[in-house]
Amino acid sequence: MIQATMMNFPLTLNHILERVVQLYPQTEVVSRLPDHTLHRYTYADFYHRSRQLAESLQLAGLKRGDRVATLMWNHYAHLEAYFGIAASGGVTHTLNLRLHPNDISYIVQHAQDRFLIVDDVLLPFVKQIVTQVQFERIFVVPLSGLPIPEGFESYEDLLATATGDFAYPEISEDDAVAMCYTSGTTGRPKGVVYSHRAMVLHSFAITNVDTFAISSRDVVTAVVPMFHANGWGVPYAAVMAGAKQVLPGPHLDPQSLLNLFEAEQVTFAAGVPTIWLGIAQLLEKEPQRFNLQRIRMAVGGSAVPEGLIRTFDRFHLEVIHAWGMTETTPTATVSRLKPHMAFATDKERYQTRAKQGMAVPFVEMRAVNEDGVVPCDGETMGELQVRGPWITGSYYGDETLQNNFTADGWFQTGDVVNIDSEGYMKIVDRTKDLIKSGGEWISSVDIEGALMDHPDVLEASVVGVTHPKWQERPIAAVVFKEGRQVSKEELLQFLSERFPKWWLPDDFVFVAEIPRTSAGKFYKKALREQFKDWQWDHQE
Repeated sequence: MIQATMMNFPLTLNHILERVVQLYPQTEVVSRLPDHTLHRYTYADFYHRSRQLAESLQLAGLKRGDRVATLMWNHYAHLEAYFGIAASGGVTHTLNLRLHPNDISYIVQHAQDRFLIVDDVLLPFVKQIVTQVQFERIFVVPLSGLPIPEGFESYEDLLATATGDFAYPEISEDDAVAMCYTSGTTGRPKGVVYSHRAMVLHSFAITNVDTFAISSRDVVTAVVPMFHANGWGVPYAAVMAGAKQVLPGPHLDPQSLLNLFEAEQVTFAAGVPTIWLGIAQLLEKEPQRFNLQRIRMAVGGSAVPEGLIRTFDRFHLEVIHAWGMTETTPTATVSRLKPHMAFATDKERYQTRAKQGMAVPFVEMRAVNEDGVVPCDGETMGELQVRGPWITGSYYGDETLQNNFTADGWFQTGDVVNIDSEGYMKIVDRTKDLIKSGGEWISSVDIEGALMDHPDVLEASVVGVTHPKWQERPIAAVVFKEGRQVSKEELLQFLSERFPKWWLPDDFVFVAEIPRTSAGKFYKKALREQFKDWQWDHQE
Protein backbone atom coordinates (compact mmCIF):
# COMPACT_ATOMS: atom_id res chain seq x y z
CA MET A 1 0.00 0.00 0.00
CA ILE A 2 1.30 3.46 -0.88
CA GLN A 3 2.48 5.64 2.01
CA ALA A 4 1.93 9.38 2.31
CA THR A 5 5.04 11.52 1.89
CA MET A 6 4.02 14.39 4.20
CA MET A 7 6.21 15.54 7.08
CA ASN A 8 5.15 14.62 10.60
CA PHE A 9 4.87 18.25 11.75
CA PRO A 10 3.24 18.74 15.19
CA LEU A 11 0.33 21.16 15.52
CA THR A 12 1.35 23.19 18.57
CA LEU A 13 0.81 26.74 19.79
CA ASN A 14 4.56 27.35 19.66
CA HIS A 15 4.39 27.57 15.86
CA ILE A 16 1.67 30.23 16.16
CA LEU A 17 3.85 32.18 18.59
CA GLU A 18 6.86 32.06 16.25
CA ARG A 19 4.77 32.98 13.21
CA VAL A 20 3.28 36.13 14.71
CA VAL A 21 6.67 37.64 15.55
CA GLN A 22 8.05 36.83 12.11
CA LEU A 23 5.12 38.24 10.13
CA TYR A 24 3.29 40.74 12.36
CA PRO A 25 5.82 42.09 14.89
CA GLN A 26 4.46 45.67 14.82
CA THR A 27 0.76 44.80 15.11
CA GLU A 28 -0.68 46.14 18.35
CA VAL A 29 -2.21 44.52 21.41
CA VAL A 30 -4.22 47.13 23.31
CA SER A 31 -5.48 46.51 26.85
CA ARG A 32 -7.78 48.61 29.00
CA LEU A 33 -6.49 48.64 32.56
CA PRO A 34 -8.56 48.92 35.77
CA ASP A 35 -8.10 52.73 35.88
CA HIS A 36 -9.41 52.97 32.27
CA THR A 37 -6.00 53.88 30.82
CA LEU A 38 -4.78 51.93 27.79
CA HIS A 39 -1.71 49.71 27.74
CA ARG A 40 -0.21 49.31 24.26
CA TYR A 41 2.50 47.10 22.96
CA THR A 42 3.27 45.06 19.87
CA TYR A 43 3.27 41.38 19.02
CA ALA A 44 7.06 41.60 19.17
CA ASP A 45 6.77 42.65 22.83
CA PHE A 46 4.16 39.97 23.44
CA TYR A 47 6.44 37.33 21.89
CA HIS A 48 9.46 38.22 24.02
CA ARG A 49 7.46 38.42 27.25
CA SER A 50 5.68 35.12 26.53
CA ARG A 51 9.06 33.42 26.11
CA GLN A 52 10.31 35.11 29.27
CA LEU A 53 7.31 33.67 31.12
CA ALA A 54 7.99 30.22 29.69
CA GLU A 55 11.63 30.27 30.80
CA SER A 56 10.94 31.78 34.21
CA LEU A 57 8.29 29.12 34.94
CA GLN A 58 10.77 26.40 34.05
CA LEU A 59 13.34 28.04 36.36
CA ALA A 60 10.66 28.04 39.06
CA GLY A 61 10.45 24.27 38.71
CA LEU A 62 7.54 23.81 36.31
CA LYS A 63 7.51 20.36 34.73
CA ARG A 64 5.77 19.23 31.56
CA GLY A 65 2.05 18.90 32.21
CA ASP A 66 2.04 20.97 35.43
CA ARG A 67 -0.96 23.23 35.82
CA VAL A 68 -0.64 27.01 36.15
CA ALA A 69 -3.89 28.70 37.18
CA THR A 70 -4.84 32.18 36.01
CA LEU A 71 -7.31 34.52 37.68
CA MET A 72 -7.36 37.50 35.35
CA TRP A 73 -9.47 39.73 33.17
CA ASN A 74 -8.78 40.13 29.44
CA HIS A 75 -5.47 41.97 28.99
CA TYR A 76 -1.90 41.62 27.76
CA ALA A 77 -0.63 39.51 30.69
CA HIS A 78 -3.43 36.98 30.29
CA LEU A 79 -2.57 36.69 26.60
CA GLU A 80 1.07 36.09 27.59
CA ALA A 81 -0.08 33.36 29.96
CA TYR A 82 -2.08 31.68 27.18
CA PHE A 83 1.09 31.22 25.13
CA GLY A 84 3.93 31.39 27.68
CA ILE A 85 2.61 28.59 29.88
CA ALA A 86 2.07 26.46 26.77
CA ALA A 87 5.62 27.20 25.55
CA SER A 88 7.02 26.03 28.89
CA GLY A 89 5.28 22.67 28.51
CA GLY A 90 2.72 23.57 31.17
CA VAL A 91 -1.08 23.68 31.13
CA THR A 92 -3.01 26.95 31.42
CA HIS A 93 -5.93 26.55 33.82
CA THR A 94 -8.22 29.59 33.63
CA LEU A 95 -10.27 30.13 36.80
CA ASN A 96 -13.73 31.64 36.44
CA LEU A 97 -13.74 34.55 38.88
CA ARG A 98 -17.55 34.65 38.80
CA LEU A 99 -17.82 31.29 40.55
CA HIS A 100 -18.32 30.97 44.30
CA PRO A 101 -15.05 30.75 46.28
CA ASN A 102 -15.99 27.22 47.38
CA ASP A 103 -16.26 26.12 43.74
CA ILE A 104 -12.94 27.80 42.90
CA SER A 105 -11.26 25.99 45.81
CA TYR A 106 -12.68 22.66 44.65
CA ILE A 107 -11.52 23.27 41.07
CA VAL A 108 -7.99 24.28 42.10
CA GLN A 109 -7.61 21.18 44.26
CA HIS A 110 -9.15 18.87 41.66
CA ALA A 111 -6.85 20.20 38.92
CA GLN A 112 -3.82 20.13 41.24
CA ASP A 113 -2.70 23.62 40.22
CA ARG A 114 0.90 24.39 41.27
CA PHE A 115 1.14 28.12 40.58
CA LEU A 116 -1.32 31.01 40.24
CA ILE A 117 -1.02 34.20 38.17
CA VAL A 118 -3.54 36.81 39.35
CA ASP A 119 -4.46 40.46 38.75
CA ASP A 120 -3.67 42.66 41.73
CA VAL A 121 -7.25 43.99 41.66
CA LEU A 122 -8.47 40.42 42.25
CA LEU A 123 -6.36 39.75 45.34
CA PRO A 124 -9.36 40.25 47.70
CA PHE A 125 -10.97 37.26 45.97
CA VAL A 126 -7.77 35.18 46.25
CA LYS A 127 -7.58 35.88 49.97
CA GLN A 128 -10.95 34.14 50.34
CA ILE A 129 -9.57 30.87 48.97
CA VAL A 130 -5.84 30.91 49.70
CA THR A 131 -6.16 29.01 53.01
CA GLN A 132 -8.22 26.27 51.33
CA VAL A 133 -5.78 25.49 48.50
CA GLN A 134 -2.10 24.66 48.11
CA PHE A 135 -0.53 26.99 45.55
CA GLU A 136 3.24 26.78 45.74
CA ARG A 137 3.68 30.35 44.53
CA ILE A 138 1.31 33.18 43.59
CA PHE A 139 2.45 35.77 41.06
CA VAL A 140 0.61 39.10 41.01
CA VAL A 141 0.23 41.20 37.84
CA PRO A 142 0.69 44.84 38.98
CA LEU A 143 -2.05 46.57 37.00
CA SER A 144 -3.01 49.21 39.57
CA GLY A 145 0.50 50.30 40.57
CA LEU A 146 -0.09 49.36 44.22
CA PRO A 147 2.62 47.48 46.17
CA ILE A 148 2.51 43.67 46.06
CA PRO A 149 1.27 42.45 49.47
CA GLU A 150 3.46 40.31 51.67
CA GLY A 151 3.21 36.60 50.87
CA PHE A 152 2.77 37.21 47.13
CA GLU A 153 5.31 37.71 44.34
CA SER A 154 5.41 40.14 41.43
CA TYR A 155 4.70 38.81 37.94
CA GLU A 156 7.21 41.32 36.57
CA ASP A 157 9.88 40.06 38.97
CA LEU A 158 9.14 36.53 37.78
CA LEU A 159 9.73 37.55 34.15
CA ALA A 160 12.97 39.27 35.18
CA THR A 161 14.44 35.91 36.25
CA ALA A 162 14.55 34.78 32.60
CA THR A 163 18.03 34.88 31.05
CA GLY A 164 16.94 34.80 27.41
CA ASP A 165 18.49 31.38 26.97
CA PHE A 166 15.19 29.60 26.31
CA ALA A 167 14.54 26.59 24.12
CA TYR A 168 11.14 25.02 23.62
CA PRO A 169 10.80 21.65 25.33
CA GLU A 170 9.84 18.62 23.28
CA ILE A 171 6.06 18.91 22.94
CA SER A 172 3.61 16.59 21.21
CA GLU A 173 0.49 17.96 19.54
CA ASP A 174 -1.48 15.59 21.76
CA ASP A 175 -0.04 17.09 24.96
CA ALA A 176 -2.37 19.02 27.24
CA VAL A 177 -2.16 22.78 26.75
CA ALA A 178 -5.14 24.23 28.65
CA MET A 179 -8.04 23.23 30.85
CA CYS A 180 -11.38 24.71 31.85
CA TYR A 181 -14.14 23.62 34.19
CA THR A 182 -17.84 23.83 33.51
CA SER A 183 -19.83 26.33 35.60
CA GLY A 184 -21.31 23.57 37.76
CA THR A 185 -24.95 24.68 37.65
CA THR A 186 -26.12 21.03 37.64
CA GLY A 187 -23.56 19.57 40.06
CA ARG A 188 -19.85 19.83 40.71
CA PRO A 189 -17.84 21.63 37.98
CA LYS A 190 -16.37 19.18 35.46
CA GLY A 191 -12.88 19.51 33.99
CA VAL A 192 -12.04 19.49 30.27
CA VAL A 193 -8.43 19.28 29.10
CA TYR A 194 -7.52 20.63 25.65
CA SER A 195 -4.61 19.47 23.50
CA HIS A 196 -2.32 21.61 21.34
CA ARG A 197 -3.81 19.87 18.31
CA ALA A 198 -7.37 20.68 19.30
CA MET A 199 -6.53 24.32 19.96
CA VAL A 200 -4.68 24.78 16.65
CA LEU A 201 -7.44 23.12 14.61
CA HIS A 202 -10.10 25.13 16.43
CA SER A 203 -8.17 28.32 15.62
CA PHE A 204 -8.13 27.38 11.94
CA ALA A 205 -11.87 26.66 12.06
CA ILE A 206 -12.91 30.05 13.45
CA THR A 207 -10.70 31.99 11.04
CA ASN A 208 -12.56 30.28 8.18
CA VAL A 209 -14.47 32.78 6.03
CA ASP A 210 -17.76 30.92 6.63
CA THR A 211 -17.32 31.04 10.42
CA PHE A 212 -15.87 34.19 12.04
CA ALA A 213 -13.48 35.09 9.18
CA ILE A 214 -10.81 36.48 11.55
CA SER A 215 -7.87 37.80 9.52
CA SER A 216 -4.85 40.10 9.79
CA ARG A 217 -7.06 42.92 8.52
CA ASP A 218 -9.29 42.72 11.61
CA VAL A 219 -9.25 44.52 14.93
CA VAL A 220 -10.49 41.85 17.34
CA THR A 221 -12.08 42.22 20.78
CA ALA A 222 -12.80 39.20 22.93
CA VAL A 223 -15.53 40.63 25.16
CA VAL A 224 -16.21 37.12 26.40
CA PRO A 225 -13.85 36.65 29.36
CA MET A 226 -10.65 34.74 28.66
CA PHE A 227 -11.51 32.69 31.77
CA HIS A 228 -14.66 31.39 30.04
CA ALA A 229 -14.11 28.51 27.58
CA ASN A 230 -10.76 29.86 26.31
CA GLY A 231 -12.31 33.20 25.40
CA TRP A 232 -14.14 31.12 22.76
CA GLY A 233 -10.72 30.55 21.19
CA VAL A 234 -10.69 34.11 19.85
CA PRO A 235 -7.34 35.17 21.43
CA TYR A 236 -5.59 32.10 19.95
CA ALA A 237 -7.12 32.65 16.51
CA ALA A 238 -6.30 36.36 16.52
CA VAL A 239 -2.62 35.66 17.23
CA MET A 240 -2.55 33.00 14.51
CA ALA A 241 -4.05 35.44 12.01
CA GLY A 242 -1.90 38.37 13.13
CA ALA A 243 -4.95 40.49 13.93
CA LYS A 244 -4.74 43.53 16.18
CA GLN A 245 -6.30 42.73 19.56
CA VAL A 246 -8.18 45.14 21.79
CA LEU A 247 -8.75 43.67 25.24
CA PRO A 248 -11.34 45.37 27.49
CA GLY A 249 -10.04 44.40 30.94
CA PRO A 250 -12.73 44.54 33.65
CA HIS A 251 -14.77 47.27 31.94
CA LEU A 252 -17.64 45.47 30.22
CA ASP A 253 -20.35 48.11 30.57
CA PRO A 254 -21.94 49.27 27.29
CA GLN A 255 -20.45 52.77 27.31
CA SER A 256 -16.89 51.57 27.98
CA LEU A 257 -17.14 48.93 25.27
CA LEU A 258 -18.63 51.26 22.65
CA ASN A 259 -16.00 53.91 23.39
CA LEU A 260 -13.31 51.26 22.95
CA PHE A 261 -14.87 49.92 19.73
CA GLU A 262 -15.01 53.44 18.31
CA ALA A 263 -11.52 54.58 19.38
CA GLU A 264 -9.73 51.43 18.19
CA GLN A 265 -11.94 50.81 15.11
CA VAL A 266 -12.89 47.27 16.16
CA THR A 267 -14.19 45.06 13.33
CA PHE A 268 -14.86 41.78 15.17
CA ALA A 269 -16.09 41.12 18.70
CA ALA A 270 -17.38 38.10 20.60
CA GLY A 271 -19.61 37.99 23.67
CA VAL A 272 -22.79 36.73 25.31
CA PRO A 273 -26.26 38.24 24.67
CA THR A 274 -26.25 39.99 28.07
CA ILE A 275 -23.47 42.27 26.86
CA TRP A 276 -25.09 43.00 23.51
CA LEU A 277 -28.50 43.74 25.07
CA GLY A 278 -26.97 46.59 27.05
CA ILE A 279 -25.13 47.87 23.98
CA ALA A 280 -28.33 47.77 21.90
CA GLN A 281 -30.14 49.81 24.57
CA LEU A 282 -27.45 52.50 24.56
CA LEU A 283 -27.34 52.65 20.76
CA GLU A 284 -31.11 53.04 20.57
CA LYS A 285 -31.05 55.72 23.26
CA GLU A 286 -28.22 57.71 21.62
CA PRO A 287 -28.09 56.58 17.97
CA GLN A 288 -25.83 59.44 16.81
CA ARG A 289 -23.31 59.25 19.63
CA PHE A 290 -20.95 56.56 18.36
CA ASN A 291 -19.15 56.37 15.02
CA LEU A 292 -18.50 52.64 14.68
CA GLN A 293 -16.93 50.51 11.99
CA ARG A 294 -19.05 47.69 10.59
CA ILE A 295 -18.54 45.05 13.29
CA ARG A 296 -19.08 41.30 13.02
CA MET A 297 -20.34 40.19 16.42
CA ALA A 298 -20.14 36.53 17.40
CA VAL A 299 -22.88 35.89 19.94
CA GLY A 300 -23.35 32.68 21.92
CA GLY A 301 -24.00 31.36 25.40
CA SER A 302 -27.78 31.59 25.01
CA ALA A 303 -30.24 32.12 22.19
CA VAL A 304 -30.25 35.54 20.49
CA PRO A 305 -33.77 36.90 19.91
CA GLU A 306 -34.57 37.68 16.29
CA GLY A 307 -35.52 41.20 17.34
CA LEU A 308 -32.02 41.86 18.70
CA ILE A 309 -30.47 40.77 15.39
CA ARG A 310 -32.76 43.21 13.55
CA THR A 311 -31.87 46.01 15.97
CA PHE A 312 -28.15 45.62 15.38
CA ASP A 313 -28.61 45.48 11.62
CA ARG A 314 -29.98 49.02 11.82
CA PHE A 315 -26.62 50.11 13.24
CA HIS A 316 -24.62 48.07 10.67
CA LEU A 317 -23.51 45.58 13.33
CA GLU A 318 -23.78 42.00 12.11
CA VAL A 319 -24.78 39.35 14.65
CA ILE A 320 -23.23 35.95 13.94
CA HIS A 321 -25.08 33.39 16.01
CA ALA A 322 -22.86 30.57 17.29
CA TRP A 323 -23.08 27.65 19.68
CA GLY A 324 -20.59 25.74 21.76
CA MET A 325 -19.72 24.48 25.23
CA THR A 326 -16.69 24.13 27.45
CA GLU A 327 -16.62 20.55 26.15
CA THR A 328 -16.37 21.71 22.51
CA THR A 329 -13.36 24.13 22.89
CA PRO A 330 -15.98 25.78 22.35
CA THR A 331 -17.13 26.73 18.82
CA ALA A 332 -19.09 23.93 17.15
CA THR A 333 -21.76 25.66 15.02
CA VAL A 334 -22.04 29.07 13.34
CA SER A 335 -25.05 30.57 11.57
CA ARG A 336 -23.98 32.20 8.29
CA LEU A 337 -26.40 32.40 5.39
CA LYS A 338 -25.74 30.29 2.31
CA PRO A 339 -25.46 32.19 -1.01
CA HIS A 340 -28.86 31.11 -2.34
CA MET A 341 -30.54 32.50 0.79
CA ALA A 342 -30.01 35.99 -0.58
CA PHE A 343 -33.17 35.28 -2.58
CA ALA A 344 -35.20 34.23 0.49
CA THR A 345 -37.71 36.54 2.12
CA ASP A 346 -36.62 38.96 4.82
CA LYS A 347 -38.52 36.89 7.40
CA GLU A 348 -36.86 33.64 6.30
CA ARG A 349 -33.37 35.12 6.48
CA TYR A 350 -33.88 36.40 10.01
CA GLN A 351 -35.38 33.09 11.11
CA THR A 352 -32.27 31.31 9.83
CA ARG A 353 -29.86 33.78 11.42
CA ALA A 354 -31.62 33.29 14.76
CA LYS A 355 -30.74 29.58 14.65
CA GLN A 356 -27.48 28.36 16.12
CA GLY A 357 -26.30 27.36 12.66
CA MET A 358 -24.38 24.72 10.77
CA ALA A 359 -21.60 22.55 12.13
CA VAL A 360 -18.19 24.08 11.44
CA PRO A 361 -15.77 21.95 9.37
CA PHE A 362 -14.73 18.71 11.12
CA VAL A 363 -17.52 18.89 13.69
CA GLU A 364 -20.33 16.40 13.13
CA MET A 365 -23.71 16.68 14.81
CA ARG A 366 -26.92 14.74 15.05
CA ALA A 367 -30.14 14.92 17.06
CA VAL A 368 -31.33 11.75 18.81
CA ASN A 369 -34.57 10.89 20.60
CA GLU A 370 -36.02 7.65 21.94
CA ASP A 371 -36.61 6.46 18.38
CA GLY A 372 -33.04 7.11 17.21
CA VAL A 373 -31.49 9.79 14.99
CA VAL A 374 -34.23 12.26 14.06
CA PRO A 375 -34.85 13.47 10.48
CA CYS A 376 -33.53 16.88 9.42
CA ASP A 377 -36.98 18.37 8.94
CA GLY A 378 -36.66 21.45 11.15
CA GLU A 379 -39.38 20.16 13.45
CA THR A 380 -38.56 16.81 15.07
CA MET A 381 -36.75 17.34 18.36
CA GLY A 382 -33.89 15.33 19.78
CA GLU A 383 -30.87 15.71 22.03
CA LEU A 384 -27.89 17.24 20.24
CA GLN A 385 -24.86 14.96 20.00
CA VAL A 386 -21.51 16.04 18.55
CA ARG A 387 -18.07 14.65 17.78
CA GLY A 388 -14.89 16.01 16.25
CA PRO A 389 -11.19 16.74 16.82
CA TRP A 390 -11.83 19.46 19.42
CA ILE A 391 -14.76 17.77 21.21
CA THR A 392 -13.83 16.27 24.56
CA GLY A 393 -13.92 12.47 24.79
CA SER A 394 -14.02 12.36 28.60
CA TYR A 395 -13.91 14.53 31.69
CA TYR A 396 -10.73 15.09 33.68
CA GLY A 397 -10.23 12.83 36.67
CA ASP A 398 -13.76 11.44 36.88
CA GLU A 399 -14.59 8.13 35.24
CA THR A 400 -18.13 8.25 36.67
CA LEU A 401 -19.11 10.84 34.05
CA GLN A 402 -18.76 8.54 31.06
CA ASN A 403 -22.54 8.37 30.73
CA ASN A 404 -22.25 11.74 28.98
CA PHE A 405 -20.87 9.85 25.97
CA THR A 406 -22.59 7.34 23.70
CA ALA A 407 -21.30 3.86 23.02
CA ASP A 408 -20.40 4.90 19.47
CA GLY A 409 -18.33 7.90 20.58
CA TRP A 410 -20.60 10.97 20.50
CA PHE A 411 -20.78 13.61 23.24
CA GLN A 412 -24.31 14.12 24.59
CA THR A 413 -24.75 17.85 25.05
CA GLY A 414 -28.04 17.98 26.97
CA ASP A 415 -29.43 20.49 24.47
CA VAL A 416 -32.73 19.66 22.77
CA VAL A 417 -32.67 20.77 19.13
CA ASN A 418 -34.08 20.36 15.68
CA ILE A 419 -32.04 20.43 12.47
CA ASP A 420 -33.51 21.63 9.18
CA SER A 421 -32.94 20.30 5.66
CA GLU A 422 -30.19 22.91 5.06
CA GLY A 423 -28.26 21.66 8.10
CA TYR A 424 -29.07 24.60 10.41
CA MET A 425 -29.48 23.59 14.04
CA LYS A 426 -31.88 25.35 16.40
CA ILE A 427 -31.74 24.86 20.15
CA VAL A 428 -35.23 24.30 21.45
CA ASP A 429 -34.19 23.98 25.09
CA ARG A 430 -31.93 22.26 27.57
CA THR A 431 -33.27 18.82 28.47
CA LYS A 432 -33.80 20.01 32.04
CA ASP A 433 -35.56 23.20 30.91
CA LEU A 434 -38.18 21.73 28.58
CA ILE A 435 -41.66 22.15 30.05
CA LYS A 436 -43.96 19.12 29.95
CA SER A 437 -47.60 20.17 30.09
CA GLY A 438 -50.38 17.61 29.74
CA GLY A 439 -47.96 15.14 28.14
CA GLU A 440 -46.75 17.65 25.50
CA TRP A 441 -43.48 19.56 25.35
CA ILE A 442 -43.18 23.37 25.46
CA SER A 443 -39.94 25.16 24.53
CA SER A 444 -39.04 27.80 27.11
CA VAL A 445 -36.41 29.19 24.70
CA ASP A 446 -38.98 29.88 21.97
CA ILE A 447 -41.27 31.74 24.38
CA GLU A 448 -38.34 33.75 25.75
CA GLY A 449 -37.25 34.76 22.27
CA ALA A 450 -40.77 35.86 21.37
CA LEU A 451 -41.16 37.89 24.57
CA MET A 452 -37.83 39.65 23.94
CA ASP A 453 -39.06 40.60 20.49
CA HIS A 454 -41.71 42.76 22.18
CA PRO A 455 -40.63 46.42 21.92
CA ASP A 456 -41.11 47.04 25.66
CA VAL A 457 -39.34 43.90 26.96
CA LEU A 458 -35.62 43.84 27.70
CA GLU A 459 -35.24 40.27 29.00
CA ALA A 460 -37.45 37.27 29.73
CA SER A 461 -36.86 33.85 31.22
CA VAL A 462 -39.46 31.08 31.25
CA VAL A 463 -39.52 28.05 33.55
CA GLY A 464 -41.86 25.15 34.16
CA VAL A 465 -43.59 25.08 37.54
CA THR A 466 -45.31 22.05 39.02
CA HIS A 467 -49.07 22.15 38.37
CA PRO A 468 -51.68 19.94 40.08
CA LYS A 469 -53.46 19.10 36.82
CA TRP A 470 -51.05 19.61 33.90
CA GLN A 471 -47.81 18.37 35.52
CA GLU A 472 -46.01 21.62 34.62
CA ARG A 473 -47.07 25.03 33.37
CA PRO A 474 -44.86 27.91 32.15
CA ILE A 475 -44.29 31.07 34.18
CA ALA A 476 -42.35 34.00 32.69
CA ALA A 477 -40.06 36.39 34.55
CA VAL A 478 -39.91 39.65 32.57
CA VAL A 479 -37.65 42.72 32.74
CA PHE A 480 -38.95 45.85 31.01
CA LYS A 481 -36.81 48.32 29.10
CA GLU A 482 -36.12 51.55 30.96
CA GLY A 483 -39.25 53.67 31.21
CA ARG A 484 -41.44 51.02 29.57
CA GLN A 485 -44.26 48.85 30.91
CA VAL A 486 -46.87 46.50 29.49
CA SER A 487 -49.68 44.45 31.03
CA LYS A 488 -49.91 40.67 31.30
CA GLU A 489 -52.90 40.73 28.99
CA GLU A 490 -50.96 42.58 26.30
CA LEU A 491 -48.08 40.12 26.52
CA LEU A 492 -50.46 37.18 26.21
CA GLN A 493 -52.02 38.76 23.14
CA PHE A 494 -48.58 39.34 21.64
CA LEU A 495 -47.59 35.71 22.21
CA SER A 496 -50.90 34.31 20.96
CA GLU A 497 -49.98 35.45 17.46
CA ARG A 498 -47.08 32.95 17.46
CA PHE A 499 -48.03 30.06 19.74
CA PRO A 500 -51.02 27.84 20.50
CA LYS A 501 -52.99 28.76 23.60
CA TRP A 502 -51.64 25.88 25.70
CA TRP A 503 -48.05 27.14 25.18
CA LEU A 504 -48.81 30.56 26.70
CA PRO A 505 -47.46 31.29 30.21
CA ASP A 506 -50.02 30.96 32.96
CA ASP A 507 -48.51 33.93 34.75
CA PHE A 508 -45.94 36.70 34.47
CA VAL A 509 -43.65 38.05 37.17
CA PHE A 510 -42.20 41.50 36.50
CA VAL A 511 -38.72 41.81 37.99
CA ALA A 512 -35.80 44.27 38.02
CA GLU A 513 -33.33 41.61 36.90
CA ILE A 514 -33.13 37.89 36.14
CA PRO A 515 -30.57 35.76 38.02
CA ARG A 516 -27.66 34.60 35.87
CA THR A 517 -24.99 31.94 35.96
CA SER A 518 -21.26 32.74 35.96
CA ALA A 519 -21.37 32.39 32.16
CA GLY A 520 -24.09 35.04 31.82
CA LYS A 521 -26.92 32.61 31.07
CA PHE A 522 -30.33 32.74 32.76
CA TYR A 523 -30.07 30.80 36.03
CA LYS A 524 -33.31 28.88 35.72
CA LYS A 525 -32.58 26.69 38.71
CA ALA A 526 -32.89 29.80 40.91
CA LEU A 527 -36.17 30.79 39.23
CA ARG A 528 -37.62 27.30 39.66
CA GLU A 529 -36.68 27.44 43.33
CA GLN A 530 -38.30 30.87 43.64
CA PHE A 531 -41.55 29.67 42.03
CA LYS A 532 -41.70 26.14 43.48
CA ASP A 533 -44.58 26.94 45.89
CA TRP A 534 -46.56 28.90 43.33
CA GLN A 535 -50.21 29.35 44.26
CA TRP A 536 -52.32 28.67 41.20
CA ASP A 537 -55.50 30.72 40.90
CA HIS A 538 -57.18 27.90 39.00
CA GLN A 539 -56.42 24.46 37.67
CA GLU A 540 -57.95 24.68 34.21
